[in-house]
Amino acid sequence: MSKEPLQVTRQLYDYILKFGFRDDPLLQALREETGKLPASVMQISPEQGQFMALLTQLMGVKRAIEIGTFTGYSSLSVARALPADGKLVCCDISKEYTDVARRYWAKAGVEDKVDLRLGPALDTLAALRKSAAGTFDLAFIDADKTSYPAYYEAVLDLLRPGGAILIDNVLWGGDVADPKANDAETIILRDLNRHIASDRRVDFCLLPIADGLTVARKR
Repeated sequence: MSKEPLQVTRQLYDYILKFGFRDDPLLQALREETGKLPASVMQISPEQGQFMALLTQLMGVKRAIEIGTFTGYSSLSVARALPADGKLVCCDISKEYTDVARRYWAKAGVEDKVDLRLGPALDTLAALRKSAAGTFDLAFIDADKTSYPAYYEAVLDLLRPGGAILIDNVLWGGDVADPKANDAETIILRDLNRHIASDRRVDFCLLPIADGLTVARKR
């Protein structure tokens, strides 16, 4: 029997974190340090980081790339889940924020797994498309929303068949479903969601994790 969609109240969310999330001191310290920053809202949620780590393990990921590293919560989650010979390419433009990430990669002993590339992500992706197309197992997109369509096309080229794309913020606080919300970022995300839904190059699902997470598998 079908039921009404579940409403995640604060009480229920606390329950999810208590029984559906396994914390540790390093993750907690990074969340607390990032929480003091003006842009702390850009950090992914704890349960999303755990989901990404689990998916990395389930897929046997060895080569991953993320667009938008910030202070490193997603990269820390993924890098710790990679095998000893795994590699994660991180694309970001901020040395200030990624210096925080570097400290936590070092504390976790995964700094050798991470290849940080500072500069416009589209430039990094263009270079990788020439040298490493079809070689990545996993990609995570969580950067400037106006470039999401370009990032999506670029990582599709970089992924091997069967590789997965994770795209963050695809529900955008619910604005994508609000016809009265027509700012540039909302329109781009709404159009991207529509495009992926009809893109026969991938199999996909849109999950209501945090601010919305699309998981797409390259055919």
